[in-house]
Amino acid sequence: MQLIDRVVQFRSEIEQIRRDLHAHPELRFEEVRTSDIVAAKLAEWGLEVTRGLGGTGVVGTLRTGTSKRAVGLRADMDALPIQEGNEFAHRSTHAGKMHACGHDGHTAMLLAAAKYLAESKSAPDSMSGVVHFIFQPAEEGGAGAQRMIDDGLFERFPCDAVFGMHNWPLKCGEFGVAGGPVMASSNEFDIKVLGKGAHAAMPHLGVDPVFVAVQIVNGLQGIITRVKKPIDSAVLSVTMIQAGEATNVIPESARISGTVRTFSDEVTALVEKQMQRIVEMTCAAHGAEAKFDFHWNYPPTVNDAKEAEFAATVMDDIVGADNVVRNLEPTMGAEDFSYMLKAKPG
Repeated sequence: MQLIDRVVQFRSEIEQIRRDLHAHPELRFEEVRTSDIVAAKLAEWGLEVTRGLGGTGVVGTLRTGTSKRAVGLRADMDALPIQEGNEFAHRSTHAGKMHACGHDGHTAMLLAAAKYLAESKSAPDSMSGVVHFIFQPAEEGGAGAQRMIDDGLFERFPCDAVFGMHNWPLKCGEFGVAGGPVMASSNEFDIKVLGKGAHAAMPHLGVDPVFVAVQIVNGLQGIITRVKKPIDSAVLSVTMIQAGEATNVIPESARISGTVRTFSDEVTALVEKQMQRIVEMTCAAHGAEAKFDFHWNYPPTVNDAKEAEFAATVMDDIVGADNVVRNLEPTMGAEDFSYMLKAKPG
């Protein structure tokens, strides 16, 4: 509890930072003010500060002791394009922007870790090694993690392992961790069915793209229940169907869009291949044409089993084993920390 007792002593400072960030949310790759605050605090606490990775990313480095082991600790900084409806004093002051996913909290927590480790590095029982505090831009759809990697993150700041965390609906004071896949990949699809317009009273003179689109949507669900292995998790959700503007006109086209979530690239590839087959063959069967686009976005987040157990053991020491949820249930949500885990164990 020594760590918690000390962090509680500077809670008000971290809380003030978190509320300030919440009141001034910045969207992906626009985190200029946020990164200014982060860099200033890291410098104030004596860390080496590097800016500009991935655009607005910041890395603070702390070296202590004789160990050569280096770890990365990562937090994301960006907000979402959402109008905040809260009325508390630190609500968003930027119209249409809000920290709705808790990245203000992630940033504040990583700053708290940096402050604690920096001030305790001279203690007899302090850590020995190198910690790179990675403040990442653009997690929300911008693949900021990959941008930082492309900018030489792990070449410039070598890490033996990298760790990230996300706020989660657990009891206050609890931590959750699991090895293996913990978050799914995020992929998007867009299907355009090209038919032939006609008067609704004379459908035989046209090719109804709405009818064809309905057959496609029904067919796609068979991929999940009849094509992939039952033990392989996957979600295929059609979230948009758009067609027509008048009640008495069969439109020229229909559009179908949605998302595919899986825990492996192999399953994603299988789903994509079968989707394309269903779309093209269904359209051909009804005399329509098809345009099929499938976008691979974030890969699945797969934790290294050894490093996950190491993290759980550290949590045991800090909050007690009763407050550590091992084998946390995976979610079909997605996170671009997955890119860092493809590069380093963590």
